[in-house]
Amino acid sequence: MTTLVSTPIGSRLDTALGRFTMYRLVLWVLAVLAGYSLLLNVLGWLTFGLPEMIAHLALCLGLTYASNRVLAALFQVRPHTESSLITGLLLYFLFWPTQLAAGVQWPDLAGGALACVLASASKYALAWRGRHIFNPAAAGAFITGLTGLNIATWWAATPAMLWLLVPGVLLVLCRLRKLLMAAVFTVVAVSIVAAELLRGGFGPGEALWQPLTQRPVLFFVGFMLTEPLTLPPRRWQQLALAAVVGLLFAVPYNVGFVANSPELALLVGNLLAFAAGQRGGIRLRFEGSRALTPTTTEFSFRPARPVRFSAGQYLELHLPHGRALGRADGKGRRRVFSLTSAPGAGLVTIGVGTAEPVSSAKRSLLALAPGDELTATTVGGDFVLPRAQAPVLLIAAGIGITPFLAQLAAGAARDRDVVLLYLARSAAELAYGEQLEGSGARVLARLADGSAPPSFMQDAGASGPGAAGPGRLDGGALKELVPDIAGREVFISGSPASVRSLRAAARGAGARRVHVDSFAGY
Repeated sequence: MTTLVSTPIGSRLDTALGRFTMYRLVLWVLAVLAGYSLLLNVLGWLTFGLPEMIAHLALCLGLTYASNRVLAALFQVRPHTESSLITGLLLYFLFWPTQLAAGVQWPDLAGGALACVLASASKYALAWRGRHIFNPAAAGAFITGLTGLNIATWWAATPAMLWLLVPGVLLVLCRLRKLLMAAVFTVVAVSIVAAELLRGGFGPGEALWQPLTQRPVLFFVGFMLTEPLTLPPRRWQQLALAAVVGLLFAVPYNVGFVANSPELALLVGNLLAFAAGQRGGIRLRFEGSRALTPTTTEFSFRPARPVRFSAGQYLELHLPHGRALGRADGKGRRRVFSLTSAPGAGLVTIGVGTAEPVSSAKRSLLALAPGDELTATTVGGDFVLPRAQAPVLLIAAGIGITPFLAQLAAGAARDRDVVLLYLARSAAELAYGEQLEGSGARVLARLADGSAPPSFMQDAGASGPGAAGPGRLDGGALKELVPDIAGREVFISGSPASVRSLRAAARGAGARRVHVDSFAGY
């Protein structure tokens, strides 16, 4: 779960794209772009030669796939097929197809092949505690360039490719929720290049158009810079990184035998991100689980080393789930869960909705036995309370209570005025009652079935979370429950439908600053 910009269209798009894993969406977009490039060659808009392009595509895909499987076997880990194919497609767009008709250019061919193998090797050799440090395609391209065999040209930066490149990049950025980060990089990089072109005599329109159509700005930001596994955890860190990489991307320099290039700019950015984040995967030993409500379960893990996070952030777990647990749901093995334990606690806990139908990922959690181990691959998210001790309103719809548990456990209600509005189907579905009672927050419960909440909670009437109907929570009803809402920062967590409805209610009640955390399902 990560904070997102919530608009009705944005929430619906986020829900639709959430049905695909990040890997699968990127793979499909790159595959369509590769097919489109072959069509452009047939139409004469690209002039590499169709046999050359097909051979180049086969070489990149074949070598990254084969080398990844060999290296995975050597390191005794499960190979990630989609990741290897994505790397192959990226390298297809980075290096010129090798000429075949007038005699094979063997150094170019060898350089392209070397880049594929090095890219696969970087995932294992240039890694720390299971997390690769550098973007594999950029690492392979940069090291190959140092050998002199071949140099990355980033030929995807071709005007004819823009017709599909732009919508493809936008889809990926929406799925990753990195539009703002992409905008920062693009503005910085294009401004620097355009300023240089203006000094060289170009007109304003041409100076802006040239870097977008003939330099790999869009391809770079859509498929390389915003790769989640090489980003720092906080949004402000990501925006700062985008600005720094944009500067390195656009400003020409030459230090010894190293000159500026997109791949070098990205590798420097990867190092900065690695230094800022939770470095490497974390082994978690499963301690046990307990039912919170009839439809939610808490899972507890003991980390092999301390987990650095801020209250309200999420943990990404690697959850292998195969045929033994039923058909996989197609969303991949990495799933994110809000942390419910306080930072620094000995155990790491997550709360999960386990109502039927249960996904294959949740079945893998439910099948854990004490002592089993999982790997946490990423900690991140910006759904954290402000540093200033301003009053806040926390609105939780169902399982959306989870990020607020860590915030309250960390003493949020001791430091500021906290009101928590908890929406659930019934009193039986109110999780974490004991923790909420001792948190110091003022807790309001709004239950769909009209049942009475526990005595320490204020009864806020009956309404389903985000549901329409006579008892729906609109702006007027919310203003009546929290009269001073305009003076509070509002945090809303729950399903996309709940978030859409509750955000509209908060705005209608006069809230000025609204932060949301949408749970697309896992």
